[in-house]
Amino acid sequence: MISQGLGAFRGKRVLLLQSPVGPFFRRLADDLRWAGAQVCKINFNGGDTLFYPRDAVSFRGRPDEWPEFLRQVLQERDIDVILMFGDCRPVHRVARQVANQRGIEVGVFEEGYIRPHYVTLERYGVNGHSQMPRSPLFYLNREFSSQPPALEVKDAFWASARWAIVYYLACAVGKPLYRHYRHHRTLSLLEVYPWLRGFGRKWVFGFLQRGIAARLTRELSGQFFLVPLQVHNDAQILTHSGFDTVERFIRYVIRSFANHADSGVHLVIKHHPMDRGYHDYHALIRKCAVEHGLKGRLHYVHDIHLPTLLQHARGVVVVNSTVGLSALYHDTPLKVCGAAIYDMPGLTFRGSLKEFWGRAAAFRIDRELWRRFRNHLVSHTQLNGNFYKRLHVPGSTSGLVWPRVVVNASTKALAGESLPLYPAEKPTSLP
Repeated sequence: MISQGLGAFRGKRVLLLQSPVGPFFRRLADDLRWAGAQVCKINFNGGDTLFYPRDAVSFRGRPDEWPEFLRQVLQERDIDVILMFGDCRPVHRVARQVANQRGIEVGVFEEGYIRPHYVTLERYGVNGHSQMPRSPLFYLNREFSSQPPALEVKDAFWASARWAIVYYLACAVGKPLYRHYRHHRTLSLLEVYPWLRGFGRKWVFGFLQRGIAARLTRELSGQFFLVPLQVHNDAQILTHSGFDTVERFIRYVIRSFANHADSGVHLVIKHHPMDRGYHDYHALIRKCAVEHGLKGRLHYVHDIHLPTLLQHARGVVVVNSTVGLSALYHDTPLKVCGAAIYDMPGLTFRGSLKEFWGRAAAFRIDRELWRRFRNHLVSHTQLNGNFYKRLHVPGSTSGLVWPRVVVNASTKALAGESLPLYPAEKPTSLP
């Protein structure tokens, strides 16, 4: 979908559904219109309406009325492409089904597979719904050129926090207009309390866990396995795994480690920073340590520098996390317990988890396969930029670095040369 840049949307009628919090979809619409697309949007709540107030229609019906409402919009607007953020939200699951029935192309935005300088845009779906080939032969039988270095995205957390606060406030104010709307997550002004709790815990845990990083990178270097957790309501847990909850995953990993890992090896469970204000697994992990006789060998950490941990870990266990790609980058043996686009022979350990504890140290990642896989992943699914904080890219309202469209004068066909930046000024239309 992205190999031809914005040119892929030339002459298309594009429907936007729900976006990341903030004005990203409004800015994206400007880029799409510049490329020659017609754009409309459906709003579902007050936050959507605040950030996209014009050229949009509002859905205010009950959930069971949504499929027919969408079909009517698709027919009246003669839609060619639907773009959405995430493919597991209730309204988006329905939209993907309806689009497939009608032969309409679907593009799904998501946080970048490779962070922090990329976002994902993939045809059909992302993560467990991704169409990325899972066979090593696909990559080893093709050569994929490296992409230009990414422009750096800095300090996007505070921008995302600001947009989230504004979005939740607008949803609360607009609730009387969208009284049937049901968000995929808790949608309340009370959400400010987990954020405040998270800030407080960051400092508390930082004080209580001082010194653990030095121990892990010195005396325990190469003697611990790392288990990075995911956000409790992440679709990778709820939809693309068999665990249903993070707690169930924790118990599963600790039980396997206790039964099959060498007695001198440690297990480090790292909390997800975006879940800090919502969940605290200290009590559960302490209980498991006692039950399985792991006192002194089971560690629960928060804000230790992840690349440093990866460089010193014997292996990494994930459900399906972008940390898995970071582990591959750092050449750290990896076991996947869910559905991940990078879970394939040559990249990840193919045996069972109980075998991984004893065989991880001898496992070797195929670096050539990793290089080709990453190049294909970036060129076909990743856009340099951020949803919440725009890069200063000449000619890009969205702040994304789209592959530049080059027009062949003799054929008027779109070629695929990928350049990192736009021309300084947008033309009124493409040639």
